Amino acid sequence: MKTQIMKEIPLSVPNLNPEIVENLRECVETGWVSTGGRFIAEFETAVAEYVGAEDAVACQSGTAGLHTALRILGVSAGDAVIVPTLTFIAAVNPVRYLGAEPIFMDCDENFCMNADKLADFCENECRRDASGLTDKLTGRRIAAVVVVHVFGNMTDMESVMRTARSYGLKVLEDATEAIGSFFTAGRYKGRHAGMIGDMGVYSFNANKIITTGGGGIIIAGGRNAAARARLARAGYLTTTAKNDGLRFIHDDVGYNYRMLNLQAALGVSQIKELERFIAIKEDNYTCYAARIAAMGASGLKLLPFGAGLRSNHWFYSLEVDETVLGATRDALLLALNARGIQCRPVWRLCHRQKPYRKARRYRIRQALRYEKTVLNLPCSTNLSHDDINYVCDVIETFRDKRR
Repeated sequence: MKTQIMKEIPLSVPNLNPEIVENLRECVETGWVSTGGRFIAEFETAVAEYVGAEDAVACQSGTAGLHTALRILGVSAGDAVIVPTLTFIAAVNPVRYLGAEPIFMDCDENFCMNADKLADFCENECRRDASGLTDKLTGRRIAAVVVVHVFGNMTDMESVMRTARSYGLKVLEDATEAIGSFFTAGRYKGRHAGMIGDMGVYSFNANKIITTGGGGIIIAGGRNAAARARLARAGYLTTTAKNDGLRFIHDDVGYNYRMLNLQAALGVSQIKELERFIAIKEDNYTCYAARIAAMGASGLKLLPFGAGLRSNHWFYSLEVDETVLGATRDALLLALNARGIQCRPVWRLCHRQKPYRKARRYRIRQALRYEKTVLNLPCSTNLSHDDINYVCDVIETFRDKRR
């Protein structure tokens, strides 16, 4: 029997261990609540060890990390940067912070940048010259590619890196949604999201799989001199480019992007829970998949995560075929919200957002489909199977009314 009891089920909320209270108490009692204190270094070390990085630099947010990393990778005013259109807009805005322009790329079936179209664009729409790779249409130098590992999926990094190295492009991995995801096959087997390109960035916003309330981490994809130099530069720029803390000497324009000790105190506790949270995410995804599959040919499909990787299963994506269901994705979304179930549509595509409507884009097709048909279901790590069954009961009732 389908439940008629109203429940409130949020989309994605933090799962906090009581240990956090002790860490925060230490911050308050010692007075280390700002951008200094032991938890910052401890959190950086813990994240670096988890993903296999040599070091890490904690910062104020994932966006701050992306901005800093793009500058370190040499993006400057007048350049172009290839970015996905299907992503949260914060992955794109830092390109404009630096006075550069985005070139929007389509997604593949796993929501991530379409690596084949990236290769086609570089081969057919660009030319090589003394300054590097140039967009023939705009005359802009293409300085970098930003790939986003969407919802815990991972981009086809073998293809992306092959293209980037062929054309002299830097690669920044926006792994803000993908900490804990890594390849299980192929050239990069065992490599974590963020650890393959030139630099990577994680986010710990409150809706992520682990949280510091807000905050991010910058890493460099390697254990060599170049990686160490990039991380040193990140540490310098995120602390206002301070050369002499006693005399306040600054030799460059830096940013006040350092993570707070209070945030890091949350992170030190949360990173210990990451593998447990991923196991819960996987189990809950399996529960959703079984219920939705049992509905038969309903026009509803819980999209799988990519092959050849261990995904962190951050967000669950339901695709709606309105020709079969007899209703649109948005109609289902509103019905779920009306029953206390917080869902959201996939983002409005970035190239269709007001600030970027005149920006360059290339053969965008799949992303347009997903923008119209996909919604994200509740996926918190404190979600119970009873909660999932409630969500699926509401979906099934909605479907039955359209038969």
